[in-house]
Amino acid sequence: MATDTPLRLADSAPYDDDPAAGRPVPVPATGPGTRLRRLIGIDEALLSWVPEERTRYTWYGALVLNTALLGALSMSLALGSFRSDLPLVAVLGVAAVWFWVVLAMDSWLVSSTHGTTVKKWSLALRLFLSVLLGLFIAEPILFQIFDKEIRQEIAVGNEQKVADYRGRLVACNPTGGESTAGRPECARYQLKVAGSPAELAEQIKSNEAGMKTLQSRVTEINKTLDGKMATEQRECGRDHWIRKGGGWDVTITCERARKDSSSYRTTSKIDTYEKQLAGMRDKAETLEARKNRAADAYQPLLQEAIDTKTRQRAEGLDSEGILTRAHALRTVADSDGFALFITVVLHLLLLSLDALPVLAKFMSGATMYDRLLGSRFDASRRLYTEELQVQQACVRMEHEVRRHRVEQETKERMRRTEHEHQRAQAERAVRERTELEARTERIMRTRRA
Repeated sequence: MATDTPLRLADSAPYDDDPAAGRPVPVPATGPGTRLRRLIGIDEALLSWVPEERTRYTWYGALVLNTALLGALSMSLALGSFRSDLPLVAVLGVAAVWFWVVLAMDSWLVSSTHGTTVKKWSLALRLFLSVLLGLFIAEPILFQIFDKEIRQEIAVGNEQKVADYRGRLVACNPTGGESTAGRPECARYQLKVAGSPAELAEQIKSNEAGMKTLQSRVTEINKTLDGKMATEQRECGRDHWIRKGGGWDVTITCERARKDSSSYRTTSKIDTYEKQLAGMRDKAETLEARKNRAADAYQPLLQEAIDTKTRQRAEGLDSEGILTRAHALRTVADSDGFALFITVVLHLLLLSLDALPVLAKFMSGATMYDRLLGSRFDASRRLYTEELQVQQACVRMEHEVRRHRVEQETKERMRRTEHEHQRAQAERAVRERTELEARTERIMRTRRA
């Protein structure tokens, strides 16, 4: 019957003899699972009250570790792609540092979400930080996945840039050497090639202008000099000689005319100008001969200059930079719908993997461990508040004791001071009385004598 069933007290041991059914369960020894949970700040003593969630938080720690490993792999791929000159030791060192940075950041992001006081908006902020970190991690992996397409796109793009550049050089540097200074689009594509027909024609034109100007000056000087020479011949003719010292001699006017013409020849620099004019005539003949030969010699020189500039342009184009690869990846994605779909999917997948530690917390919500931790926080806060109240009460009582002690010591000091004052007055009265009696006795002895 039901009345024969033995009753079980509420605080008695459970019927199940399995010791693991009790709470809290023993804290497990240090192992891989414990280390993974330690990465995300799990308190094993508190978790022993809800051992059912150990598996959840073990895999949670594995997610954080996987994200850090993915970040280290991404950094290794990035350095290997963009800085191929770095030694392997440097790449592994930087990857290890980046592994630690990602691990520390994700561990903080996850451990800071434990407890019931964490709000959705703070989780959203942590998720935003995790997405930013994921973007930095995902890009090098995407570059490596689409490496073949990116390199092909960069090669085609560079070839097109080189071809366009060479076309501009050819268009802006005619084989005839005509100037293209008046064309704005040729401002950065003009080449300086010595010996072009147009340049020689310009030099011939400039030389002819200089010859014309110098010839006018020489003609004018010669005209003036001819007039002075004519004056000299006229004044120094035999019909103008005068007798002097028994003979015939020229006049002072003749000597003055000779001096004037000689001085003008020197100051006018007619000899220098005539030499310069002769040199310019020789230069004109040389330039004319070079112009006749320039048509055949200029084209190879121009072609060589264009080839040199084109080669320098090709060597200066970047093919491994992160921005160059990013633009190439965008071009590949824009050129094909399926490539764009794959790029978007891989972006989302990698971002999800990188943000999964915080994303998992965001989706799962508060667990029993979080509730227990929140209860501990509340209890700790209450205990701390009570501890502060106790400390405040103790300090207040200590102050009361110190004040009472000071009051008692003050009264005792006042009593001693009053006693010492009265004793000093009594001693002073005794001394005065003794002195008075001594004086009285001296007076009496004096009178008796």
